[in-house]
Amino acid sequence: MKYRFLIYISHTYALPIGGPLQTEILKRGFEIKWFADEEYTKAYFPEHGELLYTVEEAIEFDPHVVLTINDSVPDFIPGIKVQVFHGFPANKRKGTDQFKIRGLFDLYCTQGPSSTPIFKELSQKYKTFEVTETGWPKVDPLFPITPRAQRQKPVILIASTFTKQYSLALNDEVTDELHRLSKLEKWEFIAVLHPKLEQSVYRKFEALQNENFTFYNTTDLIPLFRKADVMFADTTSALIEFLLQEKPVVTFKNNMPGPYLINISEVSEIESALEKALSRPENLIREIRKFSQFSHPYTDGRSSERVIDACIEFLHKDKDHLKKKPINLIRKYKIRKKLNYFTLKSYDRPLTIKKS
Repeated sequence: MKYRFLIYISHTYALPIGGPLQTEILKRGFEIKWFADEEYTKAYFPEHGELLYTVEEAIEFDPHVVLTINDSVPDFIPGIKVQVFHGFPANKRKGTDQFKIRGLFDLYCTQGPSSTPIFKELSQKYKTFEVTETGWPKVDPLFPITPRAQRQKPVILIASTFTKQYSLALNDEVTDELHRLSKLEKWEFIAVLHPKLEQSVYRKFEALQNENFTFYNTTDLIPLFRKADVMFADTTSALIEFLLQEKPVVTFKNNMPGPYLINISEVSEIESALEKALSRPENLIREIRKFSQFSHPYTDGRSSERVIDACIEFLHKDKDHLKKKPINLIRKYKIRKKLNYFTLKSYDRPLTIKKS
């Protein structure tokens, strides 16, 4: 059977998550199209894939599976709704946004032990969806991990969240210190920012550039992860992706630091913390390995394959045990208002295709 897949996204950070999924879908000879509900994201197509520009086109495509790299998805688009996630649960607990059940999804494809048990528990509570642990497609290109060739100058990757109370990119004292360190000729700095940060912050980082400091305006982080020896970050979930390489991370005022991080709270500590990270203390690397297994135990680069397998299996299986999704009038109205598409149509039960 030639299955039809729709990748539903909002922001550009979803592109490197959907990319490996698209590769796997095309490899199998299935159909794949994208839909973006944010206008600025549409400008990145057709480089990343075939985009459907209107809701009517998405409905007419009649997907069997809607792979969603969002927190919400239109209930009126056909097909099973599958949550793929736009990041790791960065030190988040049950009841926080990462684990909020919005009554819109049929299947959650989780990343590892840090998320699977909680979603399975919620599945038993709500009985409107199922959970399959698959690993996360975004990190498929990260594997296999290959040792980086030694360089004269170690490379420090700077990454920042957009959350105001945690973002190091919004802290002028931090960025001034990083700029100072870049002039010491000891290290090479490369920096990326969350796409939701204001353009003024992007301009600030562009102004920091020099021979030892390069700013990359990109959402494709895997090449930068590979290049760097250490990450300097705040609470961004990208630090978990980086840790999967067994490379140290220094965090500045992380909201929930663990033994797998070198966390600091003073600007004056940045230089010594980076030096410590570059020395790769044995106990730190051991904690990083444990945390990586907890977050994402898959190192085969085949998470996209597992996601597609899980979708097809779910599509065909008997789902009579699942309850109808909740009415969700307010949430459904907000989705319709955002898309400027008002309809009474709503799929409150997942699609099932009988095996021939």
